[in-house]
Amino acid sequence: MKHKLLIAAAVAAILAPASAFACTNIIVTRGASADGSNMVSYAADSHWLYGELYLRKAGTFKEKAMRQIIEWDTYKPLGKIPEAPQTYQRMGNMNEHQLIIGETTWGGREEQINRDGIMDYGSLIYIALERARSAREAIKIIVDLANTYGYCSEGETFSIADKDEVWIMDLVGKGMQKGIVWVARRVPDGYICAHANQARITRFPMNDPENCLYSEDVVSFARQNGWFGGADEKFSFRDAYNPLDFGGARGCEARVWAAFNLLCDGHFTYIDSYGSERGASASDYLNYAMGYDLSGEMPLFVKPSRKITVKNVADAMRDHYEGTPMDMRVDAGAGGNACPYRWRPMNFTVDGQTYVNERAIATQQTGFWFVAQARPNLPDAAGALIWFGVDDAATSWLTPIYVSSTTVPDCFKVGNGDLLHYSAKSAFWINNRVTNSCYRMYDQMEPYVREKIDAFENAQISKAVPELDKRLADLLVAGKTDKAVKMMTEFSVNTAQKQFKAWVKLEETLLVKYIDGNVKAQDAKGNFKHTKYHDGTPDGLTQPGYTERFKRAIVQDNGKILIAK
Repeated sequence: MKHKLLIAAAVAAILAPASAFACTNIIVTRGASADGSNMVSYAADSHWLYGELYLRKAGTFKEKAMRQIIEWDTYKPLGKIPEAPQTYQRMGNMNEHQLIIGETTWGGREEQINRDGIMDYGSLIYIALERARSAREAIKIIVDLANTYGYCSEGETFSIADKDEVWIMDLVGKGMQKGIVWVARRVPDGYICAHANQARITRFPMNDPENCLYSEDVVSFARQNGWFGGADEKFSFRDAYNPLDFGGARGCEARVWAAFNLLCDGHFTYIDSYGSERGASASDYLNYAMGYDLSGEMPLFVKPSRKITVKNVADAMRDHYEGTPMDMRVDAGAGGNACPYRWRPMNFTVDGQTYVNERAIATQQTGFWFVAQARPNLPDAAGALIWFGVDDAATSWLTPIYVSSTTVPDCFKVGNGDLLHYSAKSAFWINNRVTNSCYRMYDQMEPYVREKIDAFENAQISKAVPELDKRLADLLVAGKTDKAVKMMTEFSVNTAQKQFKAWVKLEETLLVKYIDGNVKAQDAKGNFKHTKYHDGTPDGLTQPGYTERFKRAIVQDNGKILIAK
């Protein structure tokens, strides 16, 4: 996601006061996944984005039919292009053929924006999902659309996956010239990748079309603009079009580092410039991620030592740098209850010195997020599965949505509220109520909410979805497609709506349980404990107070006044 302001240097400009959109993607190949699926996660993080699930059904169109292009971020009409004769159904950022596309914006050089273009990055994603059956086909469609009609957005990195292959693609416009310069690399099977608002592809093989695709002028365009002057084999896409600085490292690459650190347990294998596998520790790249040493570069792909589950990816999307030097729970900014969030802007100045507010993977301004799975062991209609959620990933739940479903759960439907109009039937709003409650007593409330999230997601992953997958596969093999689609639709809708109702109840429980800084005890069934003589009087009420670090900060700041004689 992005806004009119360029993100280029720190989410992308971590040292600028402007508030920008910023997203995180994690990519897992089937050889690295526990269930043999290709996975893409995406957090659409924006202070201007409302969380809802987009559905566009498959269609057939007459020869002269036109499609209106509406800019995703602003709703501004940009123009019209010919419609395709046949389009595929897409649910969110995945289509019925198990194609997934996510993105993160990195801005780039301002002179590379083509203000006259009519293809924005959101339209590229959603039109490609409607027209492509594979990742390679999606790359071609994205390039053709941008080159034909002009590209009006800033620099982007796309995650593009199907049931067989996974690709990462960096692209940016050419200013007053139509089209884009770009490069796409196939993620080796058994490896994972991630990107977060900083161009990720540096040097790349120029004679390996099976694993690397790029525009013919990707080097010459940089050379003619004075952004590169060396030999072709030394060309780095990132260095030419989105040079890394402190903000790009600390606000963006640090999130990639966090994902690698979590999913690889601190140690991983990567492929060096000679094509050999080498072992490394995440700690080797900590100074790079923190922006202290930009002389090297973090690997584009890493190979974890264990298989990655969909739950592992979901929980990585909930990270706040816990247990690292960037852990936001451990300074005075966390308040008295270790809250790992800082309100924007992303920096502050004291006595002329500028300091950063960390930008972790999980963030308060998420509109929607997902982990999508392309599962080659199942027919496409059943294999295309998107685990979808809204608001801050750390305290919101993911629910399984089969992409071939015929409708969207009411709690996620477009038009069910917006950022200026509250809806009691909206998952986005009830998640915000729960999440914003947690911010005030985070160390007490977040673990309680996470227990509820984990119970729901683990039940879906271990039992509900596998059981339905088998039934759906049997029906589809038998040619009973309509029955299978009806079954997956009912499951997707009913599961989401049931969890939505559970979250409405949870928000009420949080109010009662944690009111006024108290914590009221509950029994194993979740009932509040009460005194022997009155069931409305709490029994087991505690007052946890503040963290030790916060108490010491208070003493240092005002201890002379507060000291008890």
